Amino acid sequence: MKSVCNIAVELIKPRGAHSSAAARRLGGEMCKELKTKVLRLLPPTSNGPSVHQEGQTDGAEILNCTVKALKEGHVVGVPTDTIYGLACLAQNSEAVRKTYNIKGRNGQKPLAICVGEIQDIYKYCKVTVTKALLGDLLPGPVTLVFERSEVLNTDLNPFTLLVGVRIPDHAFMRRLCQMCAEPLALTSANISSHTSTVAVHEFQELWPKLAVVVDGGPIGDQSRLGSTVVDLSVLGKYRIIRPGCALLSTVDVLEHKYGLSEDFGEE
Repeated sequence: MKSVCNIAVELIKPRGAHSSAAARRLGGEMCKELKTKVLRLLPPTSNGPSVHQEGQTDGAEILNCTVKALKEGHVVGVPTDTIYGLACLAQNSEAVRKTYNIKGRNGQKPLAICVGEIQDIYKYCKVTVTKALLGDLLPGPVTLVFERSEVLNTDLNPFTLLVGVRIPDHAFMRRLCQMCAEPLALTSANISSHTSTVAVHEFQELWPKLAVVVDGGPIGDQSRLGSTVVDLSVLGKYRIIRPGCALLSTVDVLEHKYGLSEDFGEE
């Protein structure tokens, strides 16, 4: 008898026409039971709406299934514009603990949050820059670090007053955040200290611990560097925490367009 996880993998393999209907029915049953499952997003087409293909699942169905898993306190695997990530509801303390356990992550290493719209940042962060600057960097492969607001879950990164916030340039992730109507805690989909992942099979060892794995296909940027992380918590200054994949373009915006200066340690 096949395991739940092995059956789920079959949903994303090429398959014949005679088996696709059964696979879709199986996928629906697994979604209801919230067992580990892998669901492949439809690729956009160049001449109109996406067309259903064998072994793939409708984007609305995947969104609903993933939101259900998150709302019930589960951790999910998701694509972003940089690397694959693990996500849970940031306001759910138990889900945050699960995320650390799944990764084997040091409890003193922070998780970023992910939101769907720029205006959401103001609810969870004390923003020190203009909305125009936010709009020039987001959505995009950048994590902006600000002082956290009192609204954010105190069990998320309780050891620091700061929090990193992302809006990935990825339609599924933005819509997922919008449907959840609260921030997601987001971290890379890998065992801590292991290589970042750009395809779902690369973190297959984590699948049994996840409620949903959303297969968005291989991520185009193969650098595996993740987002550029920049601290903007001090007015008029910036500090690069992690160079990431968008360092030059981020620094260009911060310095040349908005006049921020680097390195705010010594005054």
